[in-house]
Amino acid sequence: MSYNDDAVLSKLSALNESHDSIATTAQWIMFHRRHAAQTVHLWLTKLRDLPSPKRLNMIYLANEVVQQSKARHKDDFLTAFSPFISDATSTAYKGASADIQNKLKRVVDVWREREIFSSEIQGAMEAKLEELDRSRTSTKVGSFGASMFGSQTSSIPSELNPLVAPQQSVSKSIVSKKNALKTANTEFDKLTDLTSSPPAAPVFAARLTGLLKTLANAEGAVTECIRARRELVTALEKILLANKEELESEVTHLKELSARRTAIEQKKQEVELAIMAGLPSGNSEQSSHGRPSGSPAPEPDRPQVEALTPPHVQDHDDMYTNSPGPQNGQTESVAGFINSPPVPPQATFPSAPGIEMLSHLASQYQAVPINGSKKRKIEESDDSPDLGGDDGIDAAVSEMLKRESHSS
Repeated sequence: MSYNDDAVLSKLSALNESHDSIATTAQWIMFHRRHAAQTVHLWLTKLRDLPSPKRLNMIYLANEVVQQSKARHKDDFLTAFSPFISDATSTAYKGASADIQNKLKRVVDVWREREIFSSEIQGAMEAKLEELDRSRTSTKVGSFGASMFGSQTSSIPSELNPLVAPQQSVSKSIVSKKNALKTANTEFDKLTDLTSSPPAAPVFAARLTGLLKTLANAEGAVTECIRARRELVTALEKILLANKEELESEVTHLKELSARRTAIEQKKQEVELAIMAGLPSGNSEQSSHGRPSGSPAPEPDRPQVEALTPPHVQDHDDMYTNSPGPQNGQTESVAGFINSPPVPPQATFPSAPGIEMLSHLASQYQAVPINGSKKRKIEESDDSPDLGGDDGIDAAVSEMLKRESHSS
């Protein structure tokens, strides 16, 4: 079949995932390597038009073509695919299922292991795949947060937004730098290994030329990483400077508030002392005794009151019975006291003077001995008890008792 655009598109449309189909189409394409650039252009257009599941077959076809070309030392298709392979891989990777994405990653890993493409192209390809992975993860998190919490804003504070772009640049440059350094170090070790025999001069010169390109690519990747990291450091320094200024301002505010609080506390103490100094003297005395002004004063102890009840009659009988006989000059006074009519009782005992006198006499009475044969006599009234003779009673007291009895 002669080569034309329709023939190429027909071959690409008939492609399936079987190994025979991919190998046969790759052999036909490599046979027309003179049209490598046109074939790659049609291949990329067809890949973009196909649905996501069939794009993997186009990547398998490109893999077969570039590996066979590498093995045969034919650089036509390697040169033609290099400018577009990164975009084509990211297009096939974007929107694909997890299984297809894993297969695409495996193809990219094989290209890196076998060094099919240059380190710069390989690093750019892997960086795009990683960026797609990060964007997919952030999209899932954002959709989950929106469904759970409604119109929720981004979790990144607005003050840190200037750091997002520099950090993303650093992440991309790190991937490219690692791959470039790994390739450059590997090729450098191979060409500078003294144990291996040196190849022919033309071959060795070609390898040295390739090593120079690899080292230049690695140098460019490291330079780009340094530039991105310096931008990130500059953004971090700006945020750090702003936070230092805010910190100094907050420390100043704290000192002012502490000084104001101390002044207000002193003023409060002065006002309280002035209030205490203006209180009345009575309140001050009560406060000094430790008792509040509103509490009642404690009641004094009850006084001991002397008993007013005269001794019992039986006590007088025993006393007079056991006492010795009366002395001379006292019998008549006692008899007069006994024979006198009784004093009528008063309504209130504490107010009767006679009862008070009797109580006083009873409390200070001393037993007077009388004869054992002396008996109690009641001559005039049966109501008056026999209190014995008048021995031991003073004459003045006896006269007073007589006057009280006559007056009643």
